Amino acid sequence: MTASNPWFSSPDDAVRRLGEVGYLADTPTALTAYLAGALEKPLLLEGPAGVGKTELAKAVSRATGAELVRLQCYEGLDEARALYEWNYKKQLLRIQASRGEETWDATHDDIFTEEFLLTRPLLTAIRRDQPTVLLIDEVDKTDVEVEGLLLEVLSDFQVTIPELGTVAATRRPFVVLTSNASRELSEAVKRRCLFLHLDYPDAEREREIVTRQVPGLDLKVATQLVDVVVRLRDLELKKAPSIAESIDWARTLIALEVGDLDEVTVARTLGVVLKHHSDHARALKELKLAARG
Repeated sequence: MTASNPWFSSPDDAVRRLGEVGYLADTPTALTAYLAGALEKPLLLEGPAGVGKTELAKAVSRATGAELVRLQCYEGLDEARALYEWNYKKQLLRIQASRGEETWDATHDDIFTEEFLLTRPLLTAIRRDQPTVLLIDEVDKTDVEVEGLLLEVLSDFQVTIPELGTVAATRRPFVVLTSNASRELSEAVKRRCLFLHLDYPDAEREREIVTRQVPGLDLKVATQLVDVVVRLRDLELKKAPSIAESIDWARTLIALEVGDLDEVTVARTLGVVLKHHSDHARALKELKLAARG
């Protein structure tokens, strides 16, 4: 790390250090991660579920020793869960304790202070003076209106609290937004971010990922496993196998002491990577047809 870029000193440094914590970054990923730190711009990661978007943010945290602050997005997320809210119960107790002995102005100034402020992930990350990775996960699951809450954070790294004023970051966090592209994000959000599309790795890279994460896995079995996973992803499934599920499958095969991933073993263990009955049935049918052909 350097004084000008406290995250990664170069794209090669990003490759090396992310690799040391178990994340194999390709050239575009390493370059974009480096630039996100060097330019202090949020990084928007888009792609299908299970390709390692969330894991990249976690890996940056591990590689740099930064604290990870996570905002998990969902439909109905609002300001009180994303930014901050006031501890109304504590404020009420304070008002009752004053017994009307203070003017309303004095009481108002007393209850809208740090003591009564409940910080949520966005404000927490902004206020930290230590290295922080802010993960805004699955931002496409929120309502469009929530994006307005993000704009001040993404562009100016600050949060405005009407009762207290503007809280600006003393140390800008490394911001990662992830999206499964279930809806189009606004141009205003995209304009403030660097963009990287992550897809499933090719067979060679996925085999490298699996064998690194599961060191005891035989290379022949790893090759067979990845071949099946690639074929599964080509099917019209409700949920294609993620990289994490490939790793889980590898660990399963080691636990079962499998030395050859034949059709019988695939059928027996398919539930590790496919979690819908219809996907399971389709995969069994299609894999058998492929084997006969």
